[in-house]
Amino acid sequence: MEKHWIKLLVTTNAIQAEITKQMLEEHGVPAVIINKQDSSYRFGQIELYVHESKEASARGLIAEIEQGDSEV
Repeated sequence: MEKHWIKLLVTTNAIQAEITKQMLEEHGVPAVIINKQDSSYRFGQIELYVHESKEASARGLIAEIEQGDSEV
């Protein structure tokens, strides 16, 4: 991976990682998923990265979504 990318999210839930990636990209924040899970047994982690120049925006967007979820 190129330099200057920040690990923003680590999860075991592939759907959560993909939804977060799509949400970030819809708001103009490029994101990359690296799936380190074993393909047969689904253990391991999935990591989501954003460029360091977009880290603050990405964290803000994720915080907004999490805050909205807790209000429901």
